[in-house]
Amino acid sequence: MVPFQNLQPLAERLAPQMAAAAARVLASGWYVLGPEVEAFEREWGDYIAQGAAELVTSATNSNGNGVAHALAGQSTPQTWHAIGVANGTDAIELALRAAGIGLGDEVITVAHTAVATICGIERSGARVVLVDIDPRTYAIDPAAAEAAITQRTRAIVPVHLYGHPSDMTAIGRLAERHKLLVVEDCAQAHGARWNGRLAGTFGHVATFSFYPTKNLAACGDAGAVVTRDADLAARVRRLRSYGQTSRDSAAERGTNSRLDELQAALLRVRLAYLDEHNRQRRELAAAYRAELSEVELPFVHPLAEHVYHLFVVRHAERDALRARLARDGVGTLVHYPVPVHLQPAYRDLTVGVGSLPETERAAAEVLSLPLWIGLERRQIEEVARAVRGATPEVCR
Repeated sequence: MVPFQNLQPLAERLAPQMAAAAARVLASGWYVLGPEVEAFEREWGDYIAQGAAELVTSATNSNGNGVAHALAGQSTPQTWHAIGVANGTDAIELALRAAGIGLGDEVITVAHTAVATICGIERSGARVVLVDIDPRTYAIDPAAAEAAITQRTRAIVPVHLYGHPSDMTAIGRLAERHKLLVVEDCAQAHGARWNGRLAGTFGHVATFSFYPTKNLAACGDAGAVVTRDADLAARVRRLRSYGQTSRDSAAERGTNSRLDELQAALLRVRLAYLDEHNRQRRELAAAYRAELSEVELPFVHPLAEHVYHLFVVRHAERDALRARLARDGVGTLVHYPVPVHLQPAYRDLTVGVGSLPETERAAAEVLSLPLWIGLERRQIEEVARAVRGATPEVCR
């Protein structure tokens, strides 16, 4: 049997360091917004900064990479602010609220995503506008996004899905033309790159989830907002803790979205291994590619560096294939079988069946195969044999 996900091998490898980090927090007597959170915020901001080394040069040279709009008015090009929050959904809400997005504003994003993306946008008070995806990358289609822009459009949220970044060249140009805020949803793209730079370094602000299955994972819920805008960062910090400027004074209405010291300490351990673990994920993906030809394999854009949060294939008879794999002991999941606009809670959105054809086709065909740190080559071969054995049957 090959389970779809198994977090235990990585947990066992890092157990001594994770235990030491947890013990350090427990012994400190400080459990919320303390030195561990401050250290993780600094280290995560430094990691992002290292991946954005070419950002200022690219914008200064106006070479068409579409990032100059994100740099306007910012005087400290090497400073990246990371603000720890309770989870990735809160990160989206707080990023938008801190940027002044709210009631009456429209925010463009995709329906082919976790519902958390839409939840975070709506909690800011803004109205969600859903558009179609690129059928190869599963990310937002820039042309579809531009066609949806109205006088009320204030922001666009590209989702870097499955570990493959969106086309940030096109998104940057679009945002520059229409003066839109760009909020990158990087919940599945820790360490992914577009044109040599990290996902999360192109927009005005980026959001991350550190849910336990992510490439950079906590042992519970956790998230972060990252930006180069010091004023926006300061407002996110204020909003995450009731809008307070001091213990007894709230400057505005905020919320409770604080990162725990324990999760921050554990994330610091895992951050040191992020690039190595992403390299291992790419090796596992390459092994799958060498074994599989019966399904459509993940596309990788020439400008992209995929980090394979998920290894997603396509097949016209996906449900039959998945059922056969289950009988053979191979675990799979579908990300995502029901697009947001077709889910009961969101049927009031002005998007109906058939209006997002690439999104709906992907939802009917995509299948996530097992891929996790510690997955062995023999297990990949087992999955591949099961796929090869299943496809003649499901294609009859």
